[in-house]
Amino acid sequence: MRGHRPMTTPLLQLVGIEKHFGGVHALRGVDFTLLAGEVHVLLGENGAGKSTLMGVVSGATRPDDGRFLLNGEPVHFHTPRDAQAAGIVMIPQELDLVPGLDIAANLFLGHEPVTGMHTLAHARMRRDARALLARAGVDLDPALRMSSLRMGERQLVSIAKALGAEARVLILDEPTAALSAGEAEHLFATIRELRGRGVGIIYISHRLEEVPQIADRVTVMRDGAVVGEAAPDAPQATLVHMLVGRDFKDLFPPRATQVGPPLLRLDHARFVPTVPRAGWQAPQDVSLCVHAGEIVGLSGRTGAGRTELLSALYGFEARGTWEGTVEIAGRAARLGSVARARRAGLAYVTDDRRGAGLMLGQSVGRNVVMSTLARVTPWGMAAPVRERMVVKGAIDRFDIRPRRPDAKVVNLSGGNQQKIVFAKELLTTPKILLLDEPTRGVDVGAKSDIYFQLRALTAQGLGVLVASSELPELIGLCDRIVVMNHGVTVADFAADTGEDALRGAALEGGVAA
Repeated sequence: MRGHRPMTTPLLQLVGIEKHFGGVHALRGVDFTLLAGEVHVLLGENGAGKSTLMGVVSGATRPDDGRFLLNGEPVHFHTPRDAQAAGIVMIPQELDLVPGLDIAANLFLGHEPVTGMHTLAHARMRRDARALLARAGVDLDPALRMSSLRMGERQLVSIAKALGAEARVLILDEPTAALSAGEAEHLFATIRELRGRGVGIIYISHRLEEVPQIADRVTVMRDGAVVGEAAPDAPQATLVHMLVGRDFKDLFPPRATQVGPPLLRLDHARFVPTVPRAGWQAPQDVSLCVHAGEIVGLSGRTGAGRTELLSALYGFEARGTWEGTVEIAGRAARLGSVARARRAGLAYVTDDRRGAGLMLGQSVGRNVVMSTLARVTPWGMAAPVRERMVVKGAIDRFDIRPRRPDAKVVNLSGGNQQKIVFAKELLTTPKILLLDEPTRGVDVGAKSDIYFQLRALTAQGLGVLVASSELPELIGLCDRIVVMNHGVTVADFAADTGEDALRGAALEGGVAA
């Protein structure tokens, strides 16, 4: 994708952008340019200023000082609608889709086609929706409800929606956070097509392995300022050092040297949902084991059944019965509902923290204790002192910032929101922790904090089963990696397995190792 590009008048230019939020200096004289037909990757930890800067570009945030030029002409956006009218479209990390509507209705929400009788042109809308989905490399029926889709599929629908806006400037915030490697390649092909048509693309990602695949230029931000530019093919170690001042190998804790007895054992286990769901890949033939003190990873393409395995074990979003062998701590377990899973010692961190893991409008303290109310409200009576002690302990243990129990969760960074999800689940003192994309949308430094916390927990005897679409994360974190395909476990690899072997097993069905 990359090549030497002569400097012409930038499509977009920010000069000396300043922004304060109360006493917080969010942007410190930021300069940033974007050329037509360029992919400019923007890197930075949560809190570095990326979102504020993109808020300026997308019309959601008005700068205190500085200049904003589009095609060399000064512009002043008062609302996101002004920016959209100028051809600037942003796809946020947290998707703005309506779960109760179908795909076609979401794609054309607010500008639905109508007939001559002023009724919705359903046939035309579905036909145009298919064309948009195909353009984004998405093979989904436009009549499917958004609520029935996995997170990765919802992300692809959001990409397709943006393609219909004919953007001149496209801002992608963590677009592959919930995508498999194959789906990410579809997205990259679409980006290359848009780039070839002269669209300028600002690409924000915490996945450093994507940078050489997609970038023409790379800018790194820290503490509200630009700290430098890096070559698109710069080693990950260089980027990590620019971002956090640490070496890449130091992001992951040492693996377990020994493990305890089996905590979770599945042998040819199959889940039969009470009510079948379209597009939901029920576990068909799963064999795996998680020992005390061990982290086991789940790999596979979107649709392989990783998310469904975790949610079926926990009884989340799908009730049903298990067939085959399902054992917890050496005893047969009768799972199928959240209450049974909790009694058996399971805890679950969903891949959709904002939609299902947190009460965004509530405080940090209220979110932390919501899974253990019986502990902090004995006999149904409020116990403020006990609640404050529990919350303070969780904030200290997981380094949740700001360290204020009364802070609204909606105002926290993605990394701190994820730490709250971990804290509230671990207060239930589980035997086994089920994690689905635990670092989705989390910056490099916060990811490392989570990895070390997980190792500290396994050192105390906890077992962890984690699904992730980031192969470097699975390889760096896990003791073993199990590959799934169409609801079936097809391979079980040692931790030092390379990415090529894992991808091959996921694509081809694999051979048990």
